[in-house]
Amino acid sequence: MPQLRIRHTQGETLVTICDEELIGEKFEEGELKLEVKNSFYEGKEASVEECINALKEATIANLVGSIVKHAIKAQIINPKNVLRIQDVPHAQMARL
Repeated sequence: MPQLRIRHTQGETLVTICDEELIGEKFEEGELKLEVKNSFYEGKEASVEECINALKEATIANLVGSIVKHAIKAQIINPKNVLRIQDVPHAQMARL
């Protein structure tokens, strides 16, 4: 089940979503590094639907794991903008 965290700061809505089992892990591939820090990604368990609804309200988002494919399907994330580090999908989004 995904972990969802929503923060409101300086007029922005930051949403972080990560597969629960990836929290606390580090991934490296060549020059790419991804550290899935508890302090940044740990939140509450949420359904995919709750996560997608949160992403629709987000001005900034960081996604790690299976939620990336759901965000692509919902047309929130462009598949061309997804990084894979050790086969773990990672995407960021910002609305201007």
